[in-house]
Amino acid sequence: MGDISVLNEAWGIEGSLNFKLGKGDMPVIEINNTFAQASIALQGAHILSFQPKGEAELIWMSEDARFASGKSLRGGVPICWPWFGPHASDTSLPGHGPARTVAWKPIASTSLDDGRTSISLEMQQNDQVKAMCGHPLQVQLHIVIGKSLEIALETKNLGDTSFTLGQALHTYFNISDVRKVHVQGLEGCEYLDKVDGFTRKKQDGAVTISQETDRVYVNTGSQMRIVDEGMERVIVIRNQGSASAIVWNPWVETATKMGDLGQDGYLNMLCVETANALDDVVELAAGATYTMATEYTIEAL
Repeated sequence: MGDISVLNEAWGIEGSLNFKLGKGDMPVIEINNTFAQASIALQGAHILSFQPKGEAELIWMSEDARFASGKSLRGGVPICWPWFGPHASDTSLPGHGPARTVAWKPIASTSLDDGRTSISLEMQQNDQVKAMCGHPLQVQLHIVIGKSLEIALETKNLGDTSFTLGQALHTYFNISDVRKVHVQGLEGCEYLDKVDGFTRKKQDGAVTISQETDRVYVNTGSQMRIVDEGMERVIVIRNQGSASAIVWNPWVETATKMGDLGQDGYLNMLCVETANALDDVVELAAGATYTMATEYTIEAL
């Protein structure tokens, strides 16, 4: 993933962006500007932290996350790409695709005029990853750190035939108590309930969590809100290029079996994911580029 000194010389920004070795000697980007602090692992272009000044941490990371080469990290913002869930035709391929466990490289870093910081990363593709994808693709992640966290996942079809693209930003949000928060913005949407055999249901009112929850919502709007009375805040999620969303919490029994969610970790995290999944996969034409983007903002309750 590159020598730290070389990375700092090429892409570091004095006073706001630097590279260092993090847990498990994993190269990490550290950003600290007027508005916020953030950290991003080069493995998986995995956002580990985002904390606006004067606010509590937005992103949840498990205290038992395993920082190891080629292993997915529990928490943060894992990237599911270029498919979501199991592969459509080959169950031997990794769930959610290879993007979250391989190396990404910096391709741009900028201190913007208003004080925000921008970093862009591109997934490095070896022969094994190219074989998994089965199609020539280029994927980049563009991140802007300011009062809000802006993320854009950009995929270009380098082939001469179309490609069916599925993807998700599998974001773990830091919350006070999952039993006491609710999600607005999905009222009336249909969803597939994975816990109940993929039965298609309709959301009645705000989403609340009182048991294992794993739902793929379809035909969603462009905004969702996690209302957290315990933290006295609302996490606002604004999406572009996405008409599906996943809401996930493993609850106690599944969390215990997972082994890396931490003691009672399920109580302090909720995944509300920006996605192109199921009814919302993208038919990406030859030579075309598609961007799925989201912005996370904290508002006082």
